[in-house]
Amino acid sequence: MKRLVQDERPLVAIMVDGDSISARAGDPLATALALAGRLRLRASPNAGAPRGAFCHMGVCQECLLHVDGALRQACLTPVRAGMAVELRGVP
Repeated sequence: MKRLVQDERPLVAIMVDGDSISARAGDPLATALALAGRLRLRASPNAGAPRGAFCHMGVCQECLLHVDGALRQACLTPVRAGMAVELRGVP
């Protein structure tokens, strides 16, 4: 994936499962992860099927993951420099 418009907001580094990725400050975390090629955010608790951002407005909670040690919805969480995101271990 790539961004279709120019954006002057600064790029910041965030940690995702121990890897540093660049993202635009203020972007929804779900968008930043998708642009970095990380579409699978967790596994479904029943079948273990991959799950990712679906509604992008906080209703479905499919994008639930750990951000700085707390469960957050990636679609509602703005990117900020230095945030630590864990995709592994989320049900």
